[in-house]
Amino acid sequence: MPILADFHMHTHHSGDSQAPMEDMVKRAIEKGLTQICFTEHQDLDYPELPGNPKDLFTLDTDPYRDEVLSMKEKYSGKIDIGFGVELGLQLEDTLRKNREYMSKYDFDFVIGSIHLLDREDFYYESVWEGRSISDMYRRCFESTLENITEFTDFDVLGHLDYITRYAPDKGASYRPEDYADIIDAILLKLIKDGKGLDVNSKVLFTNPEGNPNPHPYILKRFNELGGRIITFGSDAHFADQVACGFERTRQMALDAGFTEYYTFKGRKPSAHKL
Repeated sequence: MPILADFHMHTHHSGDSQAPMEDMVKRAIEKGLTQICFTEHQDLDYPELPGNPKDLFTLDTDPYRDEVLSMKEKYSGKIDIGFGVELGLQLEDTLRKNREYMSKYDFDFVIGSIHLLDREDFYYESVWEGRSISDMYRRCFESTLENITEFTDFDVLGHLDYITRYAPDKGASYRPEDYADIIDAILLKLIKDGKGLDVNSKVLFTNPEGNPNPHPYILKRFNELGGRIITFGSDAHFADQVACGFERTRQMALDAGFTEYYTFKGRKPSAHKL
């Protein structure tokens, strides 16, 4: 069965996208999807950087929710549209703010993601200066475990090993086996808490031979340890990316031993045959 649900999508409501929401809906319908969930960025306390507007990744949630509801009504019977969020995880005072934020909205689906390392965005080359790639990877995995231990109000962990996309060598030297101890600890924590993994295919839009996030090794390990909940998301920031690479990520999940993937409504998971 093809993957019929894209559960990681962004529009103009996210600070790094200009995509009209309706364009994303229309593209999903063209691709034969039956379900999508918008997951706009909410990264509270994102660092202020030169050239970026203040509060770049702070989500204005009410108008976002209103547009989702409008699209749900307009395209009722054609596609099921969910109201979700991609919540940037950080500790200290951001942890309190995230808890407060989550108490205000009834999302269908919540992705918890690590976009920052020690309050710096590893998207920028300057953050890597004077640091070894392997040390950065290990610290990011450690930070991930710290965050999901302190904050559990999410449904799936977003694009685990996402940091590898932005390494100086673009992930060429990355071997997840080198971090097996901390990766296993992350996966076991997710399983214990009933959480899943976002199988994120964004890399495949520009590099069909690349590795999605998480790496196939991690996805297989998640299954071996008893993990069952996986969702598929393109991480699309414009319409052409919707459902990109889904054939490959589906096969990757099958090869890892999965027989089902999940969608969410009202934070409750539903299984679908792969």
